[in-house]
Amino acid sequence: MPRGRYSLHDPHDHTPLAEEHFQCAPGPSGWRYVSQLTTPAGDHSGSVDLTLDELGRPIRLELHAGSWQVRGAALDGVTWVRTDPTGTHATEGNVPAHAFTGTSPAFLVATTRLLRLTPSASATRVRLVAFTDPVLAPRTVDQSWTLLKREAHATDNGPLTVEEYQVTALDTGEQHTVHISGDVVLAAPGIELEDLESPPSTFPETPLD
Repeated sequence: MPRGRYSLHDPHDHTPLAEEHFQCAPGPSGWRYVSQLTTPAGDHSGSVDLTLDELGRPIRLELHAGSWQVRGAALDGVTWVRTDPTGTHATEGNVPAHAFTGTSPAFLVATTRLLRLTPSASATRVRLVAFTDPVLAPRTVDQSWTLLKREAHATDNGPLTVEEYQVTALDTGEQHTVHISGDVVLAAPGIELEDLESPPSTFPETPLD
């Protein structure tokens, strides 16, 4: 069960945004990721709880940011309920999308579990609902993912398989690179892995039909 800490920063000017203390693990139903977020000053600022099924679909999502809350799941596309800080107004949403995304590294791992790309495959398009900080406002985004390469690196705990993805935002054409090993993000724009107490979990490499 990987457990560690990411630092999150603005990918453009590198302003520190938060630290995300996480743990994750595959299980009988798929994969689960939970984390607590703190501000650069050390104050609690939010949490992430994401569970995927064996096909990589989000069967449970709960986000907290400040006093805002989102609960969602894959249902008729993706469906969610967003609650305001007072707790008196809840807004339901539904979009014909594949999954969710946001600032947490968990969503990058989740997208790779959903797509199951191989290095020889062409770019794959995916539609996601992004919840943007600080109020978890929903926004539909279209991306294209390509697995550029998969390499094994020698470590003290045995070989570590690292996958390098190219992600393209289809509305702007902007591209960036994401490096993932198992269920841990090693590097991505705005994300740095600062501490990892145990090796990443491994997933089957063969795509699901």
